[in-house]
Order: sequence, then structure tokens, then C-alpha cells
Amino acid sequence: MVDNRKFYINGAWVNPAKANDFDVINPSNEEVCATISLGGQADTDAAVAAARAAFDGWAFTPKGDRIALIKRLLEVYNDRQEEMAQAMSMEMGAPISMSRVNQVGAGSWHLEGFLKAFENFEFERDFTATEKTLLEPIGVCALITPWNWPMNQIVLKAVPAMAVGCTVVLKPSEIAPLSGLLFADFCDQAGFPKGVFNLVNGDGVGVGTQLSTHPEVDMVSFTGSSRAGIAISKAAADTLKRVSLELGGKGANILFADAGEKAMHYSADRCFRNSGQSCNAPTRLLVERSVYDRTVEVVSEVANNTRVGPASEEGKHIGPVVSEAQFNKIQGLIEVGMGEARLTAGGLGRPDGLNRGFYVKPTVFADVDNTMTIAREEIFGPVLSVIPFDTEEEAIAIANDTPYGLTNYIQTPDDEKRRRVARRLRSGMVETNGQGFAQGSPFGGYKQSGNGREGGTFGLEDFLEVKAVSGWVSK
Repeated sequence: MVDNRKFYINGAWVNPAKANDFDVINPSNEEVCATISLGGQADTDAAVAAARAAFDGWAFTPKGDRIALIKRLLEVYNDRQEEMAQAMSMEMGAPISMSRVNQVGAGSWHLEGFLKAFENFEFERDFTATEKTLLEPIGVCALITPWNWPMNQIVLKAVPAMAVGCTVVLKPSEIAPLSGLLFADFCDQAGFPKGVFNLVNGDGVGVGTQLSTHPEVDMVSFTGSSRAGIAISKAAADTLKRVSLELGGKGANILFADAGEKAMHYSADRCFRNSGQSCNAPTRLLVERSVYDRTVEVVSEVANNTRVGPASEEGKHIGPVVSEAQFNKIQGLIEVGMGEARLTAGGLGRPDGLNRGFYVKPTVFADVDNTMTIAREEIFGPVLSVIPFDTEEEAIAIANDTPYGLTNYIQTPDDEKRRRVARRLRSGMVETNGQGFAQGSPFGGYKQSGNGREGGTFGLEDFLEVKAVSGWVSK
């Protein structure tokens, strides 16, 4: 069992000002796998003060020196990949094979992407012959990250913020904190100056609110639920700090009749990936009427054939959901769905043979319409809702009829149709035909899926202020 009650503040591991132990539960077996401490106001204040004290020096550190430190961080990250994979697998239930490839890989991929974007990034730009536009670090940044893709989100925030000259205070999810603690150790090993990177564990009500309201924090970057994003925005309003939000989703996946059965299989697999715990999961499958019945058959077969098992086991399967609270929420929504639509796979309870752990059956509902609860609420589990449509216009209308706008999906070999529909979908991202996004592509959403963009150049710019300077060159 891991015992790490300390916080990383001002370049050192320090004890909390006041003990407040918190048990971390392994979702595969419901046993305590670690004990951490939740911070209080004194810990938050200390971390913010350290970041504030370090800011001026770090902001004016030459770009090349900052690049060198991030390159060193990537080296440390790659050298210690197995530690990180084991930590994430244990804390949030990603099967170990997936944790090594996808969870850990997301972090290294984004680190490499930021290095590429930063190499040629210009902080000074000519506006006219005599006027300059300067891009400058915003200041002290609070980073509040979720449990479902820990390294993906920590790297997407911490690395660009530090790269452009900001100092940071990270609050990882308290139910999956081990990866964040490891990342802090990576930053320490890489040799970042004192106060540039700080970490305080805590919950949203405590440290999360303290950071959001802190007068010395210039920006909050948050990934999580839309409900929490609204609360953070309100908390930050009194100090008028910048708030960047990456929130929930209810992605529509439009499958046209010409897409073929491979696309049907992909649509189910993509929904169930990471046990459905992805904000960009395509959880609403919109299917053209002529292939609707066959699609329901195929995705139901995929659900029934998707193996569920402990995160510690090697192989291709999905693990548990992260916590008892999430398990109970998903079970409640499955029960609602059974009263609204036709259950064709999965359902209530744990899969056969799994009596302990937060395991959810991959579940498919057919004959769903967009007014149903299961079509409107983000379930955040391996639950797929299948909705028929007759025309392209109807599919677009259904896809856009949601308060969310993170990622939508299109399946068709018709290039003209694919581009035409993509232009009409109200979301920050549109994935087509299973083609993933390039390194540095902007990640973020419309509407209640948030604001701001993460990744590459877009992620660097999110942490910068814009300054206009006239008379840079005398006339």
C-alpha cells in the first residue's frame, strides 16, 4: 500500500499543515491501496505563495532553458513509464496493458507535441513597422485535473503553462492522486526551479474552491464535470481570473448506411473504451434507418463479447469504473434506461463472475429518442444509446440537440457528405471514420462542454496574455 501524505511545495515534499487522512480505493477490488492527506487553506496558501514568488524569475528565464527542462522531464517520464502505468491502473482501474500504451502514452505524446510546438513559438510579433505584440505568461495557474485520463490532463495543463513561463499549483483528483504525486516527483527529478511546479492534494469543496477564489491565482484550468465547471466559474468571478474549462460531453456518432459493418464494430468499441469514462466518448449512436436493425445486432454482440476484468490482468479488456459513487450513478441511469428504451445487451449489476469491484456490464439501449434521460445525461460508463434517423438533416438536428458540444463523430465513405455534415455539427471536434486527431490538434468544446483549447500551439496560447506596445521602433 502507498502511504504519501505529503505535498510538493516550493521544491520540497512537506507535511500538511493539519493532518486530514484520506483513503484511496482500488476500484478492481474495493480495497484501500493508498493513504494521502487532503490539504487545507494553509497548504493552498503556501503553494500559491511559492508559485507567486517563483513567477518573475521563471517568466524571464530564457526560452531555451525552459525547453531544456521540459526535454529532461520527457526523459524522466519515459524512464519511469512502468511506475506511472502501475499507479494509474491501481488508482482508477485502467487495465494494465491499456495503462501502459494509452494512459501513459497520452502523456508522452502530448509532451512531445508541446516540444514541437514550442520550438518555433514566437512571443514577440510585429504588428506594424513600429508596433509589437507581446505574448506574456498570465501568472500563477491553478490546475484542477480529473481521474479518468490522469496523465493526459496533467500534461495538457502543466507542461504548456510552465513552457510559456507560468508557475503552477496542481490539484489532481483525490480519488486518483497517485499519478499526480509521481508527476511531481518527475518534475523534481527533472530539476525545475523551486516554486515553478507545486502540488496540493484535496477535494473540490476544499482545495479546489480555495484555488478558484484565491486572489493570487491568475488563472484556473479545470477538467471535469459541467456542474463543477459552473461552480468554479462562479467562485472565480469575484477575482475576475481567467477560467479555462474542459467539461462533459454527450457525443453523437452519425452512422450512415454506406459506412459498413466495420464502422458498427468501431462505434461500440469506441464507446466502451476506458469503461466509457471519457468525456469525448460517442455515447449516442445515430443510425440511418436502412441499417438500423443490423447495427443494433452488431453493437449488442460487441457489448456481449467485451470482456470485463481486474485492471491488474494483462490483455485486452475493460476494467472497473473508478468508484462506488460512479458505479451507483451508472446503475441508476441504466435502471432509468430500462424504463425508457429497449435493452439489448448488458443491464444492471456486475458481469458474471465478478462479485467485488466496481464493474459495469457493457450496455446497449435501442429505440432511444433524444428526449430520454439516457440520451441527454452524461452517464460516464460503458452505456450506448442507439437512435434511428431517416435523413441527413434529421441526424444533424439530433446530434446538435444537446447542451454539450465536445466531440461528434461521422461514419461514411462519402467525402462530400462527411465534410458537409462536419461543418454543421456544433462541437469543438468532429472525428470522421475513426481517424484520430494529429499531435497538437486543439482539444476542447462548445456550449456546456467548456471553453479554451488544449494541445500544441493552442494549449500554449491558452496560458498567455496579449500586450500591445507602440513605438517599439522609432519612426
